[in-house]
Amino acid sequence: MTVPAPRLAHIAEHARVSEATVSRVLNGKPGVADTTRQRVLAALDVLGYERPVRLRRRSAGLIGLVTPELTNPIFPAFAQVVEQVLAGHGYTPVLCTQLPGGVTEDELVEQLVERGVGGIVFLSGLHADLSADPARYAELAARGVPYVLINGYNEAISAPFVSPDDHAAMRMAVGHLTELGHERIGLAVGPQRYVPSRRKREGFVDALGSTLRTSRGEAELLVEHTLFSVEGGQVAAGALLDKGCTGIVCGSDMMALGVVRAVRERGLDVPDDVSVVGFDDSQLIAFTNPPLTTVRQPVQAMATAAVGALLEELGKSPVRRTEFVFQPELVVRGSTAQKRA
Repeated sequence: MTVPAPRLAHIAEHARVSEATVSRVLNGKPGVADTTRQRVLAALDVLGYERPVRLRRRSAGLIGLVTPELTNPIFPAFAQVVEQVLAGHGYTPVLCTQLPGGVTEDELVEQLVERGVGGIVFLSGLHADLSADPARYAELAARGVPYVLINGYNEAISAPFVSPDDHAAMRMAVGHLTELGHERIGLAVGPQRYVPSRRKREGFVDALGSTLRTSRGEAELLVEHTLFSVEGGQVAAGALLDKGCTGIVCGSDMMALGVVRAVRERGLDVPDDVSVVGFDDSQLIAFTNPPLTTVRQPVQAMATAAVGALLEELGKSPVRRTEFVFQPELVVRGSTAQKRA
């Protein structure tokens, strides 16, 4: 299908500029402010017109983005911001998704290197799995490919890391539930081999100790490790409800949805009988039934920082091989309520 030629009047109206200004931008003439020029180009994109060849940004290179499966909406949220920031700097992102039983992270990395990517962003990859061999990342660095890692700090890997403060997240969640009068609080979280799971567990145990004076041994009995999924949350909730929990903190929003399902299967209500707190706050979570109280990952800030660190590496200005930690935010909605007397 042939793309229609740009209509000056249409573009000018959308960009809120004169037709003469649109003409100057399309013909590459000087005398137009950068902000105005960007408005005209954005109008072209929104209205579905192709940019003139002279105005098309040349790619500064390819950057790989390796993500887990995209069924958990927090991963597409991160991917979207990473891709937007990369594109804003002229880079072309190459999205590689790991599917269960599909291509491995190592195979995806090999494909990216063969395509000549300038660097790679890893989101919740094998770096977060303490049972995986971290040597693969040293080998990647030895091949001259810079990379940055989001979620899952591993001290055996020398690279910039970007993470949320899981300990602070658990303090917020537990503190919120205790303020509502809950004294028996459980944690549904992912497998122990993952760094975010371990950190959330540590933060949860510490929070119970500081708020409710719960001993470490007793607090650890209120932690259920399972899969980071709706089904995993459902299984964990069964065990925690059997232990008398009236408040349940979850390692992800998907797990929280499984907890809500399990509570209802027992003929109980959320939040009247059991309060539930998630983690992530992906875009649609506010529209669940009930709307989910959750701890929001600062996706925009984390993804932007990760790309910034990688661009510094590409610019031969290496950033510190350390972890940059970002503060989460408690978002209170309808899945938590005062504990019944």
